[in-house]
Amino acid sequence: MKYRLVSGLETHVELATATKIFCGCTTAFGGEPNTHCCPVCTGQPGALPVLNKKVVEYAIRAGLATHCTINTTTHLDRKNYCYPDLPKAYQISQFDKPLCEHGYVELESGKRIGITRIHIEEDAGKLVHESGYTFVDYNRGGVPLIEIVSEPDISSPEEAKEYVEKLQLIIRYIGVSDCKMQEGSMRCDVNISVMPEGAAQFGTRTEIKNMNSISYIEKAMAYEYSRQIEVIEGGGKIVQATLRYDERTGETSVMRTKEDAQDYRYFPEPDILTVVIPEEKVEEIRASLPELPTDKLHRYIDELHINPATAKLLYKYKRVCDFAEEAISLGAGVKNTVNLIVGTLYSKLVTEEDKEKFALPVSAEEMAKLVKLADGSKINITLAQKTLSAMAEEGKPVSHYIKEEDLQGVDEGQLESICRQAVEANPAAVADFKAGKEKAIFALYGFVKKATQGKADIKKADEIIKRLIK
Repeated sequence: MKYRLVSGLETHVELATATKIFCGCTTAFGGEPNTHCCPVCTGQPGALPVLNKKVVEYAIRAGLATHCTINTTTHLDRKNYCYPDLPKAYQISQFDKPLCEHGYVELESGKRIGITRIHIEEDAGKLVHESGYTFVDYNRGGVPLIEIVSEPDISSPEEAKEYVEKLQLIIRYIGVSDCKMQEGSMRCDVNISVMPEGAAQFGTRTEIKNMNSISYIEKAMAYEYSRQIEVIEGGGKIVQATLRYDERTGETSVMRTKEDAQDYRYFPEPDILTVVIPEEKVEEIRASLPELPTDKLHRYIDELHINPATAKLLYKYKRVCDFAEEAISLGAGVKNTVNLIVGTLYSKLVTEEDKEKFALPVSAEEMAKLVKLADGSKINITLAQKTLSAMAEEGKPVSHYIKEEDLQGVDEGQLESICRQAVEANPAAVADFKAGKEKAIFALYGFVKKATQGKADIKKADEIIKRLIK
């Protein structure tokens, strides 16, 4: 029997506000344990929460960027459960009236993964297990979160990967979170069930908790899909449960049987008033959104005529895009700009985080000066690459590396003469090229480069050489 995987993700994103959701404590990552907390975020008797306005604004930004409807009248609720990382024994969240509803993220295939809701809530503290003891660090408690709940529209680990990557990119673009999964500022709970092909009813689902790696999400989903099929075909039944994923073994295991909403005894938070958001505020936030990633990618390909593969390497990093677009606005040609970024600057940026930060000591103004020299054939692309590499390492301007004599180039008469010499000096290479060995022409390029000290335009040289040896 064939089975269909059915999955929906609950993605928790820590918002990049300076202070926590209900108090003035810092949200900075790290710090000595229990130094970023106060009576409010640790739930001390008599301490009252005050809602951080910026949290609501950031959540609305996320909702608008994912095509959600914004509920302009909403409230917060208490979600009751007792666990050591939640000292007041309840979490302030949202239940029946989330801030954002009914959105979607579109995959490259055109398939839309529906978003049921986006709501705001506070993060819990962190349990640290060491030497047989468990310690509690409340620094993270009260850090503002949005929870983005998808519809069960995901039907493969590959779709889940693309969904999370696109969601991560959107959230980074709009500036509400850095979405660093390795630091816990973006985490996913993965709900999975299987159903026979053609069946009308979903199977019993399990939930893999706190996934902080996209590659582990893929692996955990593949394992759990296979496990559930094995249980069903062995005559067993899937038990609704919360699971953990072990990265070492690649397997899931039960943490606890799954709670339902009624187990949390939700009721409206009595210490926080109903939140009313003026329509004008929503429209103001909508107008402040930047160009979103998919729109940017389409513009790069359709309007700037950037090669699709190159465009995909660029649009993933907003700071890189801002840098490239500023250089282009200053007169740099699109093709040489993007090729130099991807071919030269990316070699200096080893990790994804390096590309996201894009902290190289090269200004867009200096980049534009260099590219314009290449665009105008004042220097060849090889010299441009070499110069940009040095600029990225040393932070000095173009004028430090390229002198007046470097800009003289080689006129067409000189180039014609040198190309003729290259043909005469390399009869074997010419014969090989005529016999179909296309790479033999590189020997002639080498002659031209050496004779012109690298100043020749090799594209022009290529045209002349091929004309001469026909």
